[in-house]
Amino acid sequence: MALPLLVLIVVPLTLSSFQAEPVPETPAPAVASPAPSPGEARATEEGEKAPAGTSVEPAPARPQGLSQENYEEALIVEALTRHGRQLEPSPEGMPLAEVLVDTEEVVAESDPYPNFLNIFHIRTREEVVRREVLLPPGQPYSTRLADETARNLRGLRLFSVVRVVPVKGKVPGTVALLVVTKDIWSLRLNSDFSAVGSLLQYLRLQGTEQNFLGRGKKLALDFTLRLDTLSFGQSYTDPRVLGSRWSLSESAALIIGRESGKAEGSRGSLSVSRPLYSLSTPWSVSTSVAWNVETNRIYRGAEIWQLPYPDGPTVPYVYRTEEVAGAASYTRSYGLRYKWNVSGSLGAYHYSYDPPSSSMLTEGQSDWFRRNYLPRAEDAGYASVSLRAFEARYEVLRDVDSYVLSEDYQMGHWVSATVRYAPPVFGDDNHFTEAGLAARYRLRWGEALTTVSASGAIRRQLGEGATWNNRHWAAELAQVSPKILGGRFVARGLLDVNIDDLFDRITLLGGGNGLRGAPADEYSGKRMLLVNVEYRTAPVVIKTVHVGGVLFLDSGSAFNDRPDMVTSVGVGLRVLFPQFNVVPFRLDFGYVLNGDRPPIGSRFSLAGGQVTDLRPSFLDSPL
Repeated sequence: MALPLLVLIVVPLTLSSFQAEPVPETPAPAVASPAPSPGEARATEEGEKAPAGTSVEPAPARPQGLSQENYEEALIVEALTRHGRQLEPSPEGMPLAEVLVDTEEVVAESDPYPNFLNIFHIRTREEVVRREVLLPPGQPYSTRLADETARNLRGLRLFSVVRVVPVKGKVPGTVALLVVTKDIWSLRLNSDFSAVGSLLQYLRLQGTEQNFLGRGKKLALDFTLRLDTLSFGQSYTDPRVLGSRWSLSESAALIIGRESGKAEGSRGSLSVSRPLYSLSTPWSVSTSVAWNVETNRIYRGAEIWQLPYPDGPTVPYVYRTEEVAGAASYTRSYGLRYKWNVSGSLGAYHYSYDPPSSSMLTEGQSDWFRRNYLPRAEDAGYASVSLRAFEARYEVLRDVDSYVLSEDYQMGHWVSATVRYAPPVFGDDNHFTEAGLAARYRLRWGEALTTVSASGAIRRQLGEGATWNNRHWAAELAQVSPKILGGRFVARGLLDVNIDDLFDRITLLGGGNGLRGAPADEYSGKRMLLVNVEYRTAPVVIKTVHVGGVLFLDSGSAFNDRPDMVTSVGVGLRVLFPQFNVVPFRLDFGYVLNGDRPPIGSRFSLAGGQVTDLRPSFLDSPL
């Protein structure tokens, strides 16, 4: 079923399904007061009506502390008016009398889109919202649980806006909980893409109904275009199987070579889990299996990278991949404000990488290719123990990454440590132990936000000829300034270092991946140093469409020994459609000051989200 043409043109090329959230993996508290509730998102059927013959106290047209000029707060004003309620300024500990659910259509009267589009969207059913509410009627009101309820709703990714606020109960001395949501358009063409000039490096289109029949289930057909392959697939995600706390997710895709037109492989996954759905949940379990069989071609710009074989012609950077992995884990969670999650897992994998026969390499070229560039082939079974500790304290900011929409940030410390042991069940070569540690500390000073992150990992090959390898570490410093002339300065410094890497991972830099204005993937190495500085203006709001500008300076290097920094400057545009996306689109034009400059058309980059979203996953999961 296709989207209306207007919507296809205006928005639903959205990255919301593929973007990483700024919130950590555990649910964060929502805000149950007139203050904005942490980056929320979800919706429902008609709000509850007062019983016949019941008199209610009318709410003022504009409740104190709320402004109809703000996109989210305007929804609260309208919901209070519909329900005839007033905000409760001091709800903590008061008896909770009831939970009210109120939702706005995707396209409201104030939105610059035709109302008939709502016909093509089924609003989230009320029971879907209610089962996420952690405050049972009759119990004392808890701001912490109200906050957490909102984060759980946002985590379902069904909404553009979620706000949870306390309101005066019908009986004096009681409080009610009002959950205000606005559905995000669910029948959509999600996308993720990267383009530098006329070169489309990557495009993912996902025709999705991410709120099937308003029940929060996600059905999707997937199309991915790379420089060398096309893939067609499907996926299904049910975060609450049969209304329970269990989650199910599956996907499968067929990979076809663009040049040959023939099937080259497939990928897919299946997982079943019972996650930690709240900070007080004592345990979780998960099982998963995944596979990936394909031919990898590493490009620099529009051409396959030709590797400099020392004793003859160059070798194309092309190899065949076979990967199969499965794991099962159990987690025990302790604490409330200061969380300690201890996990144990068992797993196994098969990784195989070889030059394809079509490359027609000599035996010498193949050996050289395997030693110097191919990832390490490995079969292993393992057992691991991990600890995750963090402070369950959250703050809400706006105008950092997504303009008007609330954004949740976990504050204080966050630490993850894992130790893994692989016995020699598949041979002595795969007898090893490895350890990884990731840490982050985030501090807010007024409207300023400072985040320091670091991670490291190392492996010890055991048995005969034991060696240390896979030494990998990374560090990032990110700073968001207070508002200056309505906008913000955002700066980020990133260093990523690989030493003795058995898997020969290489970083490519240039174009839309952090060094804007440079030729696409021009620079390569096993280490990377990158600095991004931006001034993001306040948005101009045109019928709820938020449009802002960016001035930026990028400086970076991908290297093996010493960095040779290349610097570019430029301007950009950011556009947010809050009815359809929770992250903005970005269009940037960069000019290189001290390196190779591509043609003018190739200095443009178009993608979704902010450039600071591009960061190594290693910073969060070192193993």
